[in-house]
Amino acid sequence: MLKAILIDCIKPSITAEEAAYRLDEAENLIKTYGGVVLVKKIQKRLIPTYKTFIGSGKIEELINIGNTLSANILIINNELKPTQTYNLSEIFRPHGIAVWDRIDLILKIFQKHAATREARLEIELAAIKHMGPRIFGMGMQLSRQGGGIGTKGVGETNIEFMKRHLAKLEFRILKELAECKRVRKLHRASRRRQRFKTVGIIGYTNAGKSSLLNALTKKGAYVADKLFATLDTRVGKMFLKADQYPAETGHSAKNRDTIPTYSPITNKPNSNPPLKTPPQSKVAPQLKATPPPLEILISDTIGFIQDLPPTLIKSFRSTLEETVEADILLHVIDIADPKMDRKIKVVNEILGQIDSFRKPCIYVFNKTDLLPQKIMDPIKKNLRKIYNNFTPCFVSTYNGDGLATLKQEISRRLLIS
Repeated sequence: MLKAILIDCIKPSITAEEAAYRLDEAENLIKTYGGVVLVKKIQKRLIPTYKTFIGSGKIEELINIGNTLSANILIINNELKPTQTYNLSEIFRPHGIAVWDRIDLILKIFQKHAATREARLEIELAAIKHMGPRIFGMGMQLSRQGGGIGTKGVGETNIEFMKRHLAKLEFRILKELAECKRVRKLHRASRRRQRFKTVGIIGYTNAGKSSLLNALTKKGAYVADKLFATLDTRVGKMFLKADQYPAETGHSAKNRDTIPTYSPITNKPNSNPPLKTPPQSKVAPQLKATPPPLEILISDTIGFIQDLPPTLIKSFRSTLEETVEADILLHVIDIADPKMDRKIKVVNEILGQIDSFRKPCIYVFNKTDLLPQKIMDPIKKNLRKIYNNFTPCFVSTYNGDGLATLKQEISRRLLIS
């Protein structure tokens, strides 16, 4: 088990509240991996130390703490340069303490929770992109392993070998991911031929995305109160009966004798008036045909988190394509989270990186059961005002409140699109 010392290097301008939040989120990541935090430290520096990121005085302090508490790992809540990781590892190795940065920790969690072949390939690719520069950045240290004046050192040979090995490994992974991408594309084409509408669930990690998928589709996806509990894309079906269609679309129970016609090209209702069913015979009355349930495919994928490097996002591009290609998005938000606004901003920034920021989106404020009813009304009123363009819906996947309204809003947005 990881017995960790956690340290965060921040700028002096960062407030105490913000610093505490950063450490708390990092501690939750460590707990998600299965470790325990023995002590948390903060170092305020305008510019990190070039060779070791944290200062020499702080390093000595952390070594003493590690020896006293029998820590086995130092986790730095920042992204380190290759040489900084190497130098710190060399300093702490004699004391039996490994060194990880924030990206190492996230990758370890990804590796632990990945269930499908595609997710494991994407994690392996991300690890190569993260570790590759470190190996190359150790060139000077490795080259000292052998060689002399006018000779080629053993270290240089090792570096070239690792470069070739990683390049071959990356090529193989990209080839396999391309095949996964091709299969996903075929699946999406099949859905379009069957005129399935698709919804993508996105949001900050641990906001309740998997719980919402289960509530809407009965998919039975794994749910846990921890960060990055699931990494794989899961798709389920949501069925809406005719009496659940919103009235303004012309598909309500009052209009069950109306059969809409669709364009085979755009998959949208034709502008011509819908066809009417033949009038009932006075001799042999017939029952009115009830429209079949509307089938909607809902997909859930990896959660987002702050300071997630673009290289990791790029590595998970294949998985995130289900979100990119969806007709609309459900942005799940933890309404009881005091950092709710900040996390909305983080998710929107990542959506911009995967070209999905302008996609139609419904804000789904989840976990309403965690707040007292007496304060919910003013909160809802304020959020409706701030996020009016995103049609805020308020639900509790725990007790089912608001799910019927959300379903109607989803069908309304899909049927008029």
